[in-house]
Amino acid sequence: MNFFVVLNGKALKNVVLILVAAFFTAWFLYIENMTQIPVFSTKDGPKAVFHGEKGVALTFNIGWGDEKAEPILDTLKKENVKAATFFLAGSWAERHPDIVARIVKEDYEIGILGYNYEDYTELEDAKIGQDIAKAREAFGKLNVKDIKVLRAPTGHFDERTLKIAKRYGYTVVHWSVDSKDWQNPGVERIVKNVKKADNGAIVLLHASDSAKQTERALPLLLQGINKKGLQLVTVSEMIANSDVRSKEIK
Repeated sequence: MNFFVVLNGKALKNVVLILVAAFFTAWFLYIENMTQIPVFSTKDGPKAVFHGEKGVALTFNIGWGDEKAEPILDTLKKENVKAATFFLAGSWAERHPDIVARIVKEDYEIGILGYNYEDYTELEDAKIGQDIAKAREAFGKLNVKDIKVLRAPTGHFDERTLKIAKRYGYTVVHWSVDSKDWQNPGVERIVKNVKKADNGAIVLLHASDSAKQTERALPLLLQGINKKGLQLVTVSEMIANSDVRSKEIK
């Protein structure tokens, strides 16, 4: 017996659109969250901070999307969180000035996540500088002042990145605890990943639309931090008030 499958044009078009959307979503998640395991400093030169001495710094990367940032801000406000650092891509900030203004109004720190979402280790020095300068200009137009910290957009950086960032007046900040919320592994898993945070930890979280479970995980992971008696601080506060750890680039 022979079987025949008949697809009309509309159905086929819908299938193709779903497959294309799935591909680009998977691609973005992969690019957004490639991480460089070591964290470095140059010998007698600029450092990349990945761990402090006192407090816990919650850091949120935002590179795209407009659905998750405000609910996360709502949750932080509800949980009475007074200190957090948001690393924002300059291109995203330009498209969402109202959210940027809210972050500033609620006294959270803003750091730079580049302008375009590019891997700095694959760019020439001039291109890295141009990306940082373009981001700085974007934040200047939004009246965001005194930015002190920068995170490499993909998490990848090298000695060149540290030196160029320092030239622009920024300290490169990595992380010591990865929540892996970008993988959407489930609320319990995100909370478990953050549970390892100790005094001086810098925690990587996301408020991009790709991180769909972060909002629900926040109250639980905050409970864990509070039970340990750890104080929440911004990255800049951590850098200013304690020794920081780094590893030398060779």
